[in-house]
Amino acid sequence: MNTVMTVFYDWSRIVASYFTWAAPLAVRITVGWVFLWSGWGKLQALPRMIENFRSWGIPLPEIVTPFVSGVEFVGGFLLLVGLLTRFAAVPMMIVMLVAIVSAKAAQVDSLETLLGFEEISYFVMFAWLAIAGPGPVSLDHFVLKAFRPNRPASDYGA
Repeated sequence: MNTVMTVFYDWSRIVASYFTWAAPLAVRITVGWVFLWSGWGKLQALPRMIENFRSWGIPLPEIVTPFVSGVEFVGGFLLLVGLLTRFAAVPMMIVMLVAIVSAKAAQVDSLETLLGFEEISYFVMFAWLAIAGPGPVSLDHFVLKAFRPNRPASDYGA
């Protein structure tokens, strides 16, 4: 039994510890890239997007649409490079909640349906980045390391 514990738990934990940098980097690249271009696309088609927001019942679409598009664009860029990650993730979470409530709520007939929305997956990834941090392959890591050289790497979301 001790061998099983060693192989399945200790060995896998040790191997995984060498790749802790990869998960936050992969998530940041994925959501950063998607939302950078999603925001850019919305900014380039504002009249059409304003009509979409209006049809979803979002109040003040002339103001909210450019704002949300800008949040997606700037937030996507910040997440992509790993700068102000924890701060950028929070408004992105709010955008996903509003998207679910305004554009998807009518489609929810079960927990399975709700959890199947890509907006939920994005929300979870943003929440994880807000809590866990950007990881060591990020501008946040290097900025904090430069300003606080005596702190352990774990303080930087590594």
